[in-house]
Amino acid sequence: MKVWKVPPSPRMPEGLKYSFVYIDGDGNRVLGYDNAEGKGHHRHEGGRETPARFIDVDDLLERFKKEVMELRRGKL
Repeated sequence: MKVWKVPPSPRMPEGLKYSFVYIDGDGNRVLGYDNAEGKGHHRHEGGRETPARFIDVDDLLERFKKEVMELRRGKL
């Protein structure tokens, strides 16, 4: 998990750049959230990429941790 403070801009109005990723034992990304430039807030699960709701970093981190636990339990 990484969060960087950056100057606010039209592409990153919150002034944050972030990347949360859950990687399996083989090095494959299982779940991820980021706001790569030009893509906005989005979520990766397997090979799919979908828009992600962003309220603030704390909310997103809690959602990410919950989803990781659900994946580990086989419920997601």
